[in-house]
Amino acid sequence: MQHKKKDIFELTNCSLREYREKKKLPVSLMADNVRSMYNVGAILRTADAFLLSEVVMAGITGCPPHPEISKTALGAEESVEWRHVEDAFKEAERMKGEGWKVCVLEQAHDSVPLQNFVPEEGERYMLVVGNEVKGVDQRIVDIADVVLEIPQAGVKHSLNVSVSAGIALWQICGGWL
Repeated sequence: MQHKKKDIFELTNCSLREYREKKKLPVSLMADNVRSMYNVGAILRTADAFLLSEVVMAGITGCPPHPEISKTALGAEESVEWRHVEDAFKEAERMKGEGWKVCVLEQAHDSVPLQNFVPEEGERYMLVVGNEVKGVDQRIVDIADVVLEIPQAGVKHSLNVSVSAGIALWQICGGWL
């Protein structure tokens, strides 16, 4: 059997205007002090793919417009709602106070293997991903409703933050798409 690849016209889902009008999933992603602009762009592109309600860039996380973000975002910086906050912890506390379930993607002793996490209907989720070296601020880990961990079997103990975000978002959003 031959598998024919889709052409660009078959891959076009909607226009920018149509995308902005689509109902977004009840999922927000917070990038906590992510250093690489390329990672920020990749996160925005993934957020576009999964119809996230927004991306929150916190602390030192870079924001558009920036050439390195644009290089990996491929226009998603225009389609995805995003905003910047100075303090990730304060924003996580605020959103938790508004009823968002705070999900931290981190390696912790009491973490839930990502494949075992099933989002509950009617809930809103904020996924927090962290700095490429230090991870998510421990204060956010401490207030999290759940700490999610991607099981790994290799020599390395971590994945790139944008890759990890994509894997986690597939698990969190997959049932809604």
